Amino acid sequence: MDGHDGSSIRSRPRGAATEAEKRKQIPDRVTLKKEIGLLSACTIIIGNIIGSGIFISPKGVLEHSGSVGLALVVWLLGGCIAALGSLCYAELGVTIPKSGGDYSYVTEIFGGLMGFLLLWSAVLIMYPTTLAVIALTFSSYVLQPVFPNCVPPYMATRMLSATCLLLLTWVNCSSVRMATRIQDVFTVGKLMALGLIIVVGLVQIFNGNYEALTPQVAFSLDRTPSVGQIALAFLQASFAFSGWNFLNYVTEEVVEPRRNLPRAIYISIPLVTFVYTLTNIAYFSSMSPDELLSSNAVAVTFGEKLLGMFSIIMPISVALSTFGGINGYLFTSSRLCFSGAREGHLPSLLAMIHYKKCTPIPALLVCCIATIVILCIGETHNLINYVSFINYLSYGVTIAGLLFYRWKKPNLYRPIKVNLLVPVCYLMFWALLLGFSLYSEPVVCGVGLVIMLTGVPVYFLGVHWKEKPKCISTFIERATYVGQRLCFVVFPQIDPIEIANPSEWTDQSSGRSGVSANS
Repeated sequence: MDGHDGSSIRSRPRGAATEAEKRKQIPDRVTLKKEIGLLSACTIIIGNIIGSGIFISPKGVLEHSGSVGLALVVWLLGGCIAALGSLCYAELGVTIPKSGGDYSYVTEIFGGLMGFLLLWSAVLIMYPTTLAVIALTFSSYVLQPVFPNCVPPYMATRMLSATCLLLLTWVNCSSVRMATRIQDVFTVGKLMALGLIIVVGLVQIFNGNYEALTPQVAFSLDRTPSVGQIALAFLQASFAFSGWNFLNYVTEEVVEPRRNLPRAIYISIPLVTFVYTLTNIAYFSSMSPDELLSSNAVAVTFGEKLLGMFSIIMPISVALSTFGGINGYLFTSSRLCFSGAREGHLPSLLAMIHYKKCTPIPALLVCCIATIVILCIGETHNLINYVSFINYLSYGVTIAGLLFYRWKKPNLYRPIKVNLLVPVCYLMFWALLLGFSLYSEPVVCGVGLVIMLTGVPVYFLGVHWKEKPKCISTFIERATYVGQRLCFVVFPQIDPIEIANPSEWTDQSSGRSGVSANS
């Protein structure tokens, strides 16, 4: 920020110019732009939630729950739990108005080590694996018509997945506006695809094909599921609902985040829960439990049974849905890397943006490369339980942080303040779910914990150890310089309007004046 900019603000009498007029006097800066309105905010949430999960998880939920009726209950409760969590995240998002979501909140509340462990597990496995699963689902559904009678070749699915990732990485590196427009279009497309499934399923029900949904059949159990199996069914459903907190990763790019962030959450979560429940009802209206469990592509099997010659619509629709999901995950997970680097927990190069396009190119490239590595390692579908466990662990720690922050800073101004029963109910469910998951699948959960704890030595060596040998510091500086030259990136500049305005991080007495000044 140079002296000319500062003097141009201070030379005007207080209150003499509106914020819009102030911005006109300030030259364009190299910084992340606020280009996400309410519609784009909703499509980011919906587009990230509705990716591949609704086309993969129904099989796992039914398998672990043991009956159609119990599976539908799991889907409905999964949406309710996501709604409770999203209410808590709405409070955190407007109280700590920083991009980075869980990571930024945990770092602010519990300190650097806890935040780094969450960041480490997310960057190392959680988001690359989720992106890989979505990309593989995309390629499988695209190639399904080409290989109708067999599983698509291993190399073909990997090559197509990598091509899709590279294309969308290029889009996100080129323009934030282009990436959000793609998200808007493909979110509408995936809602239309699920709408088609729901309509066809409702037609089946109106024609009397609802035997599997009658209470006496739906809740008949061939085997009584254990509490641990029910917990695993919830973990499978949670994979389909994961992404409900992703708007919090891009808070600094949302227009009027205090208004639009909670509004987008309140609109999106109930809509997705409603769509998911109806989609599963549609599946069960035309497919027996055995047919669903034996299917590797539930939506394709559904289309082949009911759409006849138009069954090609289903793999195309699912491909469009997953394509939008990949775009959304790339967009938001790259902002997590960006936020981590800005806090000093990742290499500083990842906190830089293109000097003209204002996009975090290094962070996007790291997300893309990490996902391609996961694709090359082998089969990723078995990692869904690992990812779901780490997801739920991070959700619980973050929402526990909300309660701790209420106690630690009781006078901090909170534009949204949820009833204490909301985080308490979420944490009770969270503790039960993780406890029974540990009991029933100790290896799966243990691997998830080990992955997270491997970040402890990395934190102390890479972050906490400040007095590194000169050769290491020189190497890092040279690598950063080379990265800057290759990607044309610089550190983002600070918004002078944000400096001039009262801080959003104020106590009760001063906070209200700050809000009135911005409203």
